[in-house]
Amino acid sequence: MSLRVLCVTEDPDRPTVAAFAGMRERGIDLAVVSPRASRGRDTFAAAGLPMVDIELGRGWHTVRALRRELRRGRYDILHVFSGRALQNGLLASVGLPVRIVAYRGIVGNVSFADPVSWLRFLNPRIARIICVADAVRDFFLRMRPAFLRVPEERLVTIHKGHSLDWYREPAADLASAGIPPDAFVVGCVANYRPRKGIELLVDAVARLPESWNVHLLLVGDMEAARLAQAIERSGAAARVHRTGYRPDAPALAAACDVFVLPSTRREGLARSLIEAMAYGVAPVVTDCGGSPELVVDGVSGLIVPPGDAAALAEAIAKLHEDPQLRLRFGAAARERIARDFRIEDTIERTIDVYREVVAE
Repeated sequence: MSLRVLCVTEDPDRPTVAAFAGMRERGIDLAVVSPRASRGRDTFAAAGLPMVDIELGRGWHTVRALRRELRRGRYDILHVFSGRALQNGLLASVGLPVRIVAYRGIVGNVSFADPVSWLRFLNPRIARIICVADAVRDFFLRMRPAFLRVPEERLVTIHKGHSLDWYREPAADLASAGIPPDAFVVGCVANYRPRKGIELLVDAVARLPESWNVHLLLVGDMEAARLAQAIERSGAAARVHRTGYRPDAPALAAACDVFVLPSTRREGLARSLIEAMAYGVAPVVTDCGGSPELVVDGVSGLIVPPGDAAALAEAIAKLHEDPQLRLRFGAAARERIARDFRIEDTIERTIDVYREVVAE
């Protein structure tokens, strides 16, 4: 009998769409709930995935609509990809024979003292929490007091898989971002959060000799006043370029000489880092969250301590001064994604989880 699965996601990215499509191709009867306003919703229809039209809010209308759909579709699995979707799904599924599978993409922000956490990731009705990295799983396993922890068997790590075939577009022309053709470009793709450490990266670039002509390309929502002030104070404002959100972010990263992810805490498995590695760009990351699960220090990139602008500057300088090392790290990074972070593995492991929880 085919498993019936309802997936609820508010921010679908390419790996998520590919995983859903791949599971349908392997016989999983899968449908998707996603807000009309989400950027990736159209890709579900393009992939031939059936959509269920439920607007995801915080009110009881969402819970009632989900409950009606769970009853109508007689789903075996409700797979939810955000905290809000999980809370709504847990309420909607009370008394119904459906198993809950949750996705967790960041480290931390769950506490035994927080009532909302018990309505979400600490709820005992969750059959599995799929963690995007071992760092996420380890956080749950280290929570105190130990007797309240999520049971180890409920936690499973499944890395978000990718395919090198997705990254064949030519590198973008950075002149459109105001970067001169002879610049050494350090790239970072992220949406600004204090924990992302972007100010530290600005500081690191400002520490490098001005004669090196190092420019910093920041792609994503980077309009925070705190960041703008840090850029102005750095003395390198003329060499820092913020593009805002760009749908061609991977191609922009591909045009960089080095990709840096300077996170200070709670990092999961950053898609932007995977995309840059898939394009063969040498990465520099901090020893934070899931980043060390992607980058092998001294083999496919460099890992530095979090919160250390001087260490970031030293790593960038090392790659600036050694073009052959950059090429070697870039090639190894691309091979690591091709070998160890395959979308096919994500699909098969997720199906295994579905079968396990239904069998229980």
